[in-house]
Amino acid sequence: MFRSYHMQRKNETLVTRLKKGERKAMEELYDTYSPVLLGISMRYCDRREDAEDMLHESLIKILRGIQDFQETFQGSFEAWMKRITVNNCLGALRNKMNLVRLQGSENLKDEMTDDEESGSLVTSLEPQLAIEMIQTLPVGYRTVINLFVFEKMSHKEIASTLNISENTSKSQLSKARSLLRKKILTINKTEEVEK
Repeated sequence: MFRSYHMQRKNETLVTRLKKGERKAMEELYDTYSPVLLGISMRYCDRREDAEDMLHESLIKILRGIQDFQETFQGSFEAWMKRITVNNCLGALRNKMNLVRLQGSENLKDEMTDDEESGSLVTSLEPQLAIEMIQTLPVGYRTVINLFVFEKMSHKEIASTLNISENTSKSQLSKARSLLRKKILTINKTEEVEK
């Protein structure tokens, strides 16, 4: 409890200092939050350099919008920055890849036969390997799985955000899971052969 109170006070102080334009506060913002925000960017970008660009663009947007930020609950500052980063990544994807028209069937074919099996496969992965595998997915699959799994959006919210149908969102997620499962099984088979 003391730690969360201390973090809340630290964030309040940081926000106040950022609003005053203090350079040290900007450095503290970068040092404290860039690893988290870079992790978010890495989920949406297939190259680290692109993720770093997204991080820097997001930080600029955060600093430009700091005057309008109002802390409404504990942790809202970090949540606000994460939302800016996700939105920045999605905007860049839309511009770069014409994401409005994702490839995919309107007919949902559930290629996942057992979600519990796929869940246990994923938990056996190193986190960095899981991120790398997600980065190799086609942009549509990668975007939908990120929004569904990490941002906890419903298919209705994803459809609205990406301007696609709910069935396309479901199809993209199903195909992403299927591809990830195949990659995980391949890795597991390779590890078994090496033993």
